[in-house]
Amino acid sequence: PKTDIVFLKVHKSASSTVMNVLFRFGDTHNLTFAFPVGGGNQLSYPHHFLATFVKGFSPSSPQRFNILCHHMRFLQPEVQKVVSSSAVYFSILRNPVQLMESSFTYYKGTSAFSHAHSLEEFLSQPYHYYNPADSDSHYARNLMTFDFGFNPDAEVSAERVQLILKAIEASFDLLLISEYFDESMVLLKEVLCWDLDSVISFPLNIRDNSTKSTLSDTIMEKIKDWNRLDWEIYTHFNRTFWERIDRDIGRERMQREVKALRERQAELARTCLQGMGSVAPKDIKDSSLRPLQHGSAKILGYNLNQGLDKETERMCRRLVTPELQYSSALYKKQF
Repeated sequence: PKTDIVFLKVHKSASSTVMNVLFRFGDTHNLTFAFPVGGGNQLSYPHHFLATFVKGFSPSSPQRFNILCHHMRFLQPEVQKVVSSSAVYFSILRNPVQLMESSFTYYKGTSAFSHAHSLEEFLSQPYHYYNPADSDSHYARNLMTFDFGFNPDAEVSAERVQLILKAIEASFDLLLISEYFDESMVLLKEVLCWDLDSVISFPLNIRDNSTKSTLSDTIMEKIKDWNRLDWEIYTHFNRTFWERIDRDIGRERMQREVKALRERQAELARTCLQGMGSVAPKDIKDSSLRPLQHGSAKILGYNLNQGLDKETERMCRRLVTPELQYSSALYKKQF
């Protein structure tokens, strides 16, 4: 199994669920994490990543960490200072249309979104609300482009798009697609040589459907235009994702693997979860399992079954512990 990993945690792309997979694997195998100085869950985001953002890093005795997965703005030369040269680099992408709808709800308090009553209103005259100079403007435009380290306000030319795609391909071994989450986990398992249970997860940091809005075709087109760089990145890597599956696994075997993954996940849900699914924040009985509520989104969580034996309880708890709580527990364990 590969134990040196860099995960670029792209915002609002099922990345908290992926992070739980990495937390559990690192926790079980006593691996070291590159934590932000002073704890927390961001490596001085939205600044470009620097090795000095990592607790325990010192240029004179470069300690290598196994897993780098907290929010950062990618800058590979600096990342290379804190992880082994053999580390596997991966990230996850999401359709920019859904990404923007989610961001608008989740980051409602940011400069660009706070004065627009709806996403429609924002998109009808974005420059009325959006100022690239605002320190939080990146949440409102080409958020994936920004997280990968590029300029979200750059002019979109065929040449620039090619440069960005080539740069991402040169840095990353694997790009997952959140719309095909189960297929992504099978691919990840393959690349990291992990077993099935290591990549099983329950969806974390997800919104209650009541705070999701359906988008008209016109709005979708406007979102694509406004986030043109993100759209180019997404469509390119969505295509190469399937090419890779065809090349390395094949559709038939992929179907079998996804089926096995879903069956195992359902089995774990029966074992671990009351009612087998997620519940509203107010219905989470154990406050240590309550996820952070942010913006105007309602973030769901889980209740564990009672009366589990100690070992099963520990496994189940790891599966449903929200990112911030799990991160701080691992931080305490490591330091």
